[in-house]
Amino acid sequence: MTETSKAARTLVVAEKPSVGRDIARVLGCRDRGDGCLIGENYTVTWAVGHLVTLKEPDELDAAYKRWSFSTLPILPDDIPLKVIPQTRDQYRIVSGLMNAPDVSSVICATDAGREGELIFRYIYSMCKCRKPIQRLWISSMTDEAIREGFRNIRPGADYDGLYASARCRSEADWLVGMNASRAFTLRYDALLSVGRVQTPTLALLVKRRREIENFKPEAYAVLQADFGDYSGMWFSDERSPDNRLKDRAEAEAVAAKVKGKPAQVVSAATQRKKTPPPQLYDLTSLQRDANSILGFTADKTLKLAQALYEERKALTYPRTDSRYLPPDMIPKVTETMRLLPDPYRQWVPGALPDGKLPVSSRTVDALKVTDHHALIPTAHRVDPAGFTPDEKALYDLVARRLLSAFHPDYVYDATTVVTASEGETFRTRGRTVVQEGWRAIPPSEKGKAAARKKNADEEEETVLPPLSRGDARTVAGTRIREDTTKPPAQMNDASLLSAMETAGRDADDEEIVRQMKGSGIGTPATRAAIIERLLQVGYAQRKGKSLLATDKGVRLIDVMPQELTSAETTGRWELALDRIARGEQDTGRFMDGIRRLSSFLVEYARDKSPAVAFPEDPKRGKGARGKGFKVRRLKDCTCPLCGKGGVTESGLAFGCSEQDCDFTLWKDCVTKGGGPAVDEKLLRLLLERKSLRGSTGTLSLEGDQISFSPLQAQGQPYRRSLRYTGKKSSG
Repeated sequence: MTETSKAARTLVVAEKPSVGRDIARVLGCRDRGDGCLIGENYTVTWAVGHLVTLKEPDELDAAYKRWSFSTLPILPDDIPLKVIPQTRDQYRIVSGLMNAPDVSSVICATDAGREGELIFRYIYSMCKCRKPIQRLWISSMTDEAIREGFRNIRPGADYDGLYASARCRSEADWLVGMNASRAFTLRYDALLSVGRVQTPTLALLVKRRREIENFKPEAYAVLQADFGDYSGMWFSDERSPDNRLKDRAEAEAVAAKVKGKPAQVVSAATQRKKTPPPQLYDLTSLQRDANSILGFTADKTLKLAQALYEERKALTYPRTDSRYLPPDMIPKVTETMRLLPDPYRQWVPGALPDGKLPVSSRTVDALKVTDHHALIPTAHRVDPAGFTPDEKALYDLVARRLLSAFHPDYVYDATTVVTASEGETFRTRGRTVVQEGWRAIPPSEKGKAAARKKNADEEEETVLPPLSRGDARTVAGTRIREDTTKPPAQMNDASLLSAMETAGRDADDEEIVRQMKGSGIGTPATRAAIIERLLQVGYAQRKGKSLLATDKGVRLIDVMPQELTSAETTGRWELALDRIARGEQDTGRFMDGIRRLSSFLVEYARDKSPAVAFPEDPKRGKGARGKGFKVRRLKDCTCPLCGKGGVTESGLAFGCSEQDCDFTLWKDCVTKGGGPAVDEKLLRLLLERKSLRGSTGTLSLEGDQISFSPLQAQGQPYRRSLRYTGKKSSG
């Protein structure tokens, strides 16, 4: 072996420091370096999420600094990358290691999914690295799973399609978001955020709000008859069972008619029924249950699941869209069950009859496993006593679901009895359990408490005495309950996630319905972030556990074209991205469609959008650039440009009291360069001293420019002009 080959090293790039440390421990990389861990043959380093992103429009061309229809649409052939200022130091470390002479190849060990692939490839591209890539693809962070992943390391080229899909998603969001947000903000003089995925999600909330607002409640009554040893609920017709009477008076008339009168069983039928066990969790179904049972938001559930995956080594990869396991996982799942903590071991024998895992198409199906299998506990002994209460509660859901999924069916005999009196019919339902099956695993206490409330007309199944056709009884008494029809429930995280997952499947076009199956709005990995984004921009709000569209959100949907609010549109995009990942669709075709849509949205906003007034945003004021704020003049503060006027402050910027002066200092003018937001105190110090040095860098005022130089920065500082050359700002 030559000296060169002895010196050759492999660089492993993880997505987060915690994951990097786990991989380094397994690989024996124990020596600490700057932002890395070093072993005999491997160096392990990490990102901190995204280190590289797409440039902003004003970084492509200075003309885009001023928001104007004359510069729209913005449709660059290529959107260049940039290093994110806040994580520039770690980027330099990773870049230096990638391009080090002794590194011969690079292993991508970021999260095994579309976004993880994008994080690595953007870094690799920005570093201009040309060294061979391999891919670590694992679904668990246990030591054995990491070792197995390295034994089965894959060529990076196997995931070129996934990267192509990820980049198309990133650039599509940029093109639609930048163009539509600017166009509609200019049209309505209100700061509006428009997105390829967030806007159709908002449309679901707006639709539900309008359904509730337009709902007309109707009163009704139900009548129950007591036959001595059982009771029955009145219904109108067995073929179309409606147990509602229009009002109390009608119910009282029927009650008076039958009370004390003879009754006879006209039918008593028993049918054996089975309820299969619930399927294993994917991320979306876990988020729904965690919201319904534990009250967790979708975002909280994702963060907890990620912590249980990365830090506790207790769950497999959470960002999965599959509820199935591949056949080769059967031995691993058997081992997992035997390693479950003490509280769950009492139910293991029911899931492993004769010591073997029962397999069905509801749990094991190689064709239905996508990038990752279902979310289950790991084959790793853990102690939930060391978890946080929220982590423990979420782990409990997943552990009970694993055991339930491999238990037998719940089997019962369902009996329906119809009793008649004076021409009126009453129905009674009963149930006799034959086999507990998976229901032998009880829900947690919180699961029991989350059982939904029943409406007055919902029939309960009870234990019935032996009954046969012709049996005689007497109507011993009656009971009337009144209620009103209920509007659709307000959406919460669980119901919105369901709506996002199944969006578009009620379309009239059967081909669209077929295409949308398995798609919907967003992906399991992104849906929580979409919901949080709607809250951040003021389009939705939380009220208790409910998610409600705000007035601003309603107005946005009112002015949007159907092309951007339709779930079918975004569903088609997700399907196209999936085909790109599988190598079945050309990226150019997809991006051409996105560019056409972006141009259409600009044209629509400028020429076709309706006249709508947006409510004032309490955080930003009415106008897109601060219009509508109460502007105040700073005491004893002179304009740095003209030297004559005073400095005024609005919600977004500082300006000059002289109308012919162009001084406009946006408060966030250097934040994109890693600098601070400028407030009154900072501005006064800057006007006095011209240069301020802080913990993150140096802020300077020179002539008609403000600049920020981060510590350890290379190249030119981040600069912004103090002059506003467009329409005169109010601040």
